[in-house]
Amino acid sequence: VQLVESGGGLVQPGGSLRLSCAASGFTFSSYGMRWHRQAPGKERELVAVVNSGSDTITYADSVKGRFTISRDNAKNTVYLQMNSLKPEDTAVYYCNAIVRLRRYWGQGTQVTVSS
Repeated sequence: VQLVESGGGLVQPGGSLRLSCAASGFTFSSYGMRWHRQAPGKERELVAVVNSGSDTITYADSVKGRFTISRDNAKNTVYLQMNSLKPEDTAVYYCNAIVRLRRYWGQGTQVTVSS
């Protein structure tokens, strides 16, 4: 299983970024996908979850209405569209999946929201 995130960077408050996570090594369309994030000095927290068919989606309260998780099963990719970014969204963002009872993580992508 391999998960590779991309799309992070430096953005001003109020700006947008779109993160991507390319998956391989498992039947992507059969598994739910998640985005977590970890800010400096804080624990890793769940940001959003999408099930295999994209009909069940859950968000952390802190990002509801601003972030959108989606997936393209034909491209084995999950996305996180982040709008109206705030300085408190600064963190390393990780996609992850639980495959055959084991959780796999990507290497993470840094998102910094600052003026």
